[in-house]
Amino acid sequence: MSETKNETALSSDATEVRAQKLAKLRETIGDVYPAHFHRTMTNAELSAKYEALEPDTETQDVVTVAGRVYSSRNSGMFMDIHDASGKIQIFSHKDVTPEAARNMLALIDLGDIIGVTGTVRRTKRGELSINAREITMLTKTLLPMPEKWHGVSDIEIRYRKRHLDLLTNEESKLRFLQRSKIISGVRRFMETDGFMEVETPMLQTIYGGATAEPFKTHHNTLKMDMYLRIAPELFLKRTLVSGLADKIFEINRNFRNEGVSTRHNPEFTMMECYWAYADYEDVMDLVERLFASLATAIHGTTEVPYGDKVLSFKGPFRRISMPGSVKEKTGIDFLAIKTDEEARAAARHAGFEIEKDATWGECLAFIFEETVEGDLIQPAHVIDFPKDISPFAKEVPGEPRLVERFETYVNGWELGNAFSELNDPEEQRSRMVEQLAQAHARGEREKALDDEFLDAMDQGMPPAGGLGIGVDRLIMVLTNAPSIRDVILFPARRNKD
Repeated sequence: MSETKNETALSSDATEVRAQKLAKLRETIGDVYPAHFHRTMTNAELSAKYEALEPDTETQDVVTVAGRVYSSRNSGMFMDIHDASGKIQIFSHKDVTPEAARNMLALIDLGDIIGVTGTVRRTKRGELSINAREITMLTKTLLPMPEKWHGVSDIEIRYRKRHLDLLTNEESKLRFLQRSKIISGVRRFMETDGFMEVETPMLQTIYGGATAEPFKTHHNTLKMDMYLRIAPELFLKRTLVSGLADKIFEINRNFRNEGVSTRHNPEFTMMECYWAYADYEDVMDLVERLFASLATAIHGTTEVPYGDKVLSFKGPFRRISMPGSVKEKTGIDFLAIKTDEEARAAARHAGFEIEKDATWGECLAFIFEETVEGDLIQPAHVIDFPKDISPFAKEVPGEPRLVERFETYVNGWELGNAFSELNDPEEQRSRMVEQLAQAHARGEREKALDDEFLDAMDQGMPPAGGLGIGVDRLIMVLTNAPSIRDVILFPARRNKD
């Protein structure tokens, strides 16, 4: 019999034994999954309260705790139970534990969730423990726990069955605790900086604010197709037009019907904000202060380890011109090139495979991605983006082909994208019409002009700086995660079939 078949047989046997114990518990105690159980403190609170308790000391303090059984020794005389805050040892012995409670021990398996009432002591070896007086079965588990020391080693199972990964992998658990702390930190930073949090629709009748393939759905009552948002940008700008607040932000879920990779998931988290009467220079400062704040909150310093590197989030970050960096890498001076045809010819002459209808800016951006992007390890702002790939940004004075836009790169990845936002309604309409024509030429026939957004722009939007940050990628960097799937609790997976 193969090793896999042996493991399956052992698992099946263990499951059958647990089912028999469940039946026995139902006979003896009745309700094996009670609705009510009130503990008096968490394991962490217990440890903190009795931190100064000397070894080989017993108290008469009675406490009630609850948690999952992670280890059992000497036929259950010693058990370690874990709650979300930590572990505590349970001691069950005839000298301290009534017979009814001791009779429960043979029916308790690793993974079961139990409640324990008893007195607090610290053993001779210094282990904080509870002398059990009562043991209550709260949840009988029907499946065995993963093997204690190795946890879940199969990466696919870790992603598909995240509950098992978190039950057995302290690194994963810590990473998701840090994720929560980072998102809370973003919200706290933005509010402290004077930004108001708002919420905009996830279901949209016209998708926009970015270039991406949307997920499509249908609303039965309204009898109309709708799309899951690819970005909240256009609704946030309409909010800015309203005058509700001069500084607004949203921590939002976006959905893009595109590829899956170590840096891409079909649904992902972004923080997007708009700041009236500011420009992209102000937003650069905001990004630097935010990133430094988050790094310090997680690591106590702006120096962050990632793989074999140390990333410094101490501002100011380096600024890199997109045309300048491409010229330095390839010798191609895009600012000296006048037409799309010349740009395509120069790119092909240098050995790059360029789409036959690629524009000047698309050629520049493609070569940048191929030659420069991967070398941007330390935090840096890339500036001087082409206007023809940046339909919502203001032109650079004196250079109409470039716009006031930057992207923040760390570890070779884009983490943030920001503009001095275009607020000329006529120019905005012209660019969006041009963008729509390009989309239709690519075969995106469902792409439509957002007239309600343009109507709001006609009402007048103040000059503003706008920013979008890929929160998942930022969390990857701050928690030393190799894949976006490591920082999303339940990443997109193929069906097992």
